[in-house]
Amino acid sequence: MTTISCWSAKGGSGTTVVAIALATMRGREPDGAGSLLVDLAGDCPSAMGLPEPTGPGVSEWLMAGGEVPPDALRRLEIEVSQEVALLPTGRAVIDGTGAGDRCGQLLEQLALDARDSIIDLGRIINGAGSVAEPMARLAADADQSLLVTRPCFLSLRRALASPVRPTGIVLVTEEGRALGRREVEDILGVPVIAEVPLDSSVARAVDAGTLAMRMPRGLERSLRHAA
Repeated sequence: MTTISCWSAKGGSGTTVVAIALATMRGREPDGAGSLLVDLAGDCPSAMGLPEPTGPGVSEWLMAGGEVPPDALRRLEIEVSQEVALLPTGRAVIDGTGAGDRCGQLLEQLALDARDSIIDLGRIINGAGSVAEPMARLAADADQSLLVTRPCFLSLRRALASPVRPTGIVLVTEEGRALGRREVEDILGVPVIAEVPLDSSVARAVDAGTLAMRMPRGLERSLRHAA
């Protein structure tokens, strides 16, 4: 089924909120088989009101090489609801040497799944401008690659320098910014497929851990086209 990666060029852009919302909306599709949320940023359990996972996760699977079979991913999942399952981050440090080959296998396994998969990659570019290679590959090779960004010149400059070209942009808008949708599209050469206004109700839902169960209606409306 469809695999969607959510990533950013700068921290604090909102990839986790967007990924959880998309997974929730995809999971509720009446003709679908549910959705799988793959957490590679590490913040999904807190935002969804779940206990912090203590067992292995997708990071251990990526770093295990051929020692762990591809279908072992299913045993790592945590049930969030009848519609959504979570593949937690785990505690292993992901590096390009160990995880490179497994990134392609991960995408292959997700493509074989009957569910849609949403991958929260978080920030894939560090403060020095270096790209995390495994994350970049997952961002680039997913069926849909969504850059989540605010209309911030620094974020856009880092995204423009990234080797990953998104298929679409989720723009988190806020009052007082000089840049808008048209400027963002002109700078990056990629269409904005959703505009999500900065909303205190979303922050409250994240703080309360209720984002997946009681998604603010404004957030759902904003992301309807992206989902």
